[in-house]
Amino acid sequence: MRQGFPHAERGMIIGLLGGSFDPAHEGHVHITREALKRMGLSQVWWLVSPGNPLKARQPAPLADRIAYARRLMRDPRVVVTGLEAQLRTRFTADTIRRLQYMYPGVTFVWLMGADNLAQFHKWDRWREIMARVPVGVLARPGSGIRARLSVAAQIYRGNRVVRGENLSRRRPPAWVFVNLPMNDASSSAIRARGDWRRG
Repeated sequence: MRQGFPHAERGMIIGLLGGSFDPAHEGHVHITREALKRMGLSQVWWLVSPGNPLKARQPAPLADRIAYARRLMRDPRVVVTGLEAQLRTRFTADTIRRLQYMYPGVTFVWLMGADNLAQFHKWDRWREIMARVPVGVLARPGSGIRARLSVAAQIYRGNRVVRGENLSRRRPPAWVFVNLPMNDASSSAIRARGDWRRG
């Protein structure tokens, strides 16, 4: 494996949780732990993105966000990365394609909060993402109904996996919606309280 990239072996199941993490918060930690527990994942890689093409406001410097996320997420099964900057990919579909090429024999599962499923159809080549990897959708406060009625949920309703079935063993397209105890932490609320980069 190339220097600076996470280690993964054939047969491992890696959850990918992408986002700006501006900053990371307990909600990210919560859905990561739940995904590890409920989806049979070997690890979860946080993909701290250089920027978000769907947001006008650009995030804090990448190094600051990665450092803060590593202080917050202390679990040996979770790797906080800046992979998209290393790979020079801008869109999730490209990131997944490159990782699948670099890690043959590894199963990747795309993880997202329900708030992202609600607008997933606006992502670049979102159908390619569905065709490449299983998708685990984790409940987030106020997003459950919107997510279940979203364009993506409607188009792929026949590919929804029942809770308890092993998502990673299903060929894409396959997705699951996981209800879980809610954590209403939000990055925007943390930013509004002041500079989280201190200390």
